[in-house]
Amino acid sequence: MRLLIGGSPSKFFHLKEFGEKLKAKGHQYKLVKDTDIFTGFPSRHVKDWFDNKEKFKQLISEFSPDAVFVDRQTNFGKTAIEEKIPLFVHLRGDFWAESEMAKKTLYKYPPKRSIIWFKEKIAHTCFQGASGIFPICGYLGKVVEQHYPKKPIHVMYQGITPENWYHTDGMKLKHPCVGLLQSAVIWEKTKEMLTITKVLKKMPEVNFYWAGDGPYRDKILPELEKFDNFHWLGNLEYPNKVRDFLTEIDIYALVSGLDMSPLTLQEAQLMKKPVIATNVGGIPELMKNNKTGFLVKKGQGDDLHEKIEKLISDKDLQINFGKTGREFIENNFTWDIIADNFLKNIKTKIN
Repeated sequence: MRLLIGGSPSKFFHLKEFGEKLKAKGHQYKLVKDTDIFTGFPSRHVKDWFDNKEKFKQLISEFSPDAVFVDRQTNFGKTAIEEKIPLFVHLRGDFWAESEMAKKTLYKYPPKRSIIWFKEKIAHTCFQGASGIFPICGYLGKVVEQHYPKKPIHVMYQGITPENWYHTDGMKLKHPCVGLLQSAVIWEKTKEMLTITKVLKKMPEVNFYWAGDGPYRDKILPELEKFDNFHWLGNLEYPNKVRDFLTEIDIYALVSGLDMSPLTLQEAQLMKKPVIATNVGGIPELMKNNKTGFLVKKGQGDDLHEKIEKLISDKDLQINFGKTGREFIENNFTWDIIADNFLKNIKTKIN
C-alpha cells in the first residue's frame, strides 16, 4: 500500500512515527503538510483562495497513493475525495462541540463566524465522503456515530514509541511537586484548571508547575499566580524538554474539562509517574483508575486535593502506580499495535 499522509505540522513528529511503522511492515508513505499542498478558502492569505490544486494533482501523479490519511478536516482531504482516492480521517477531537465553543468565544463575531461555517462545510464533505472515520478514542467514536451512523467507524488511539520515554537528568524543580502539561487553546478544557486554586491554598508546601500556553492563558494565569507555590513554565520543546519535565515531577496531573486522547497522559505513564486526571471524555480509556493513578470528578477541587494528598504522602503508591502505568501503555498503545489495527480496518476499503 502507498499511503499519502496530509497533516498538521504540530503532529508531524507523531505522523512520521506512524508512517515509519507502516514502512517497517512493508508499506510506503509520504508525509506532507496539507496546507502546503492545497489550502483554498478559507485562509488568512487571499492568494490561497485562488489555488488551482496543481500541487495536489502533481503530488498524486508522482506518488500514486492507494489512499490518503488526514488528521484534520481541510480542503486537502476534500480534494482527495474529488479525485476519487480513498480518504481515511483520523478525528482527534469532538469537532462538533469544539465548533460550538468557537462560535461562543474566539469566533463570536462576523466575519469570523462565517469562517466556522465554511470549515464545518468542508468537514462535512470529508466525513461524508471518507472511506473510514477513525476517532481517537471510544468516547469520541460514540459521538461520531450520532452524526454519521452509516459510515465505517474504527477507534484509532494515538500511538506512541515507549523507547522515546526514558529518564534524563531532569529539570531543577522544587519538591514535592505536581506537573501539569496541557495547552490553553479550548476554553472548556482550560477553565477546569481554575479548580487548582483551592488545592494551591490547602497545600502551600507542594509546588505546582504548568507547562503550556494558548489564547486562554491570560484568563487563568492571573488567578493561579496569586499563589507562591504555582509556577508557569510556558511551552516546552518537544520531546526533549518535555522528557526532562516528566523526569523531575513527582506526580502528573491533567486538569481538563474536556479531552479525548491526551498524549501527555500516555507519556507521563511511560515515565513511570503516577497520574491524576479529570474523569471526562476519553481520559478513562488511557489510564487505569486506582492502578496507574486516580480519576477525579470534574469541577471538584476537594477531590483533586484528596488524591494529590494521598499520593504525596505515600511514596510506595507512587512507585507502584508508575510501574503499572508504563506496563499499561506498553501493552495497549504502541505504534506497532495501532498500525496493525489500522491496516486491518482499511484493507477491504482500498481498491
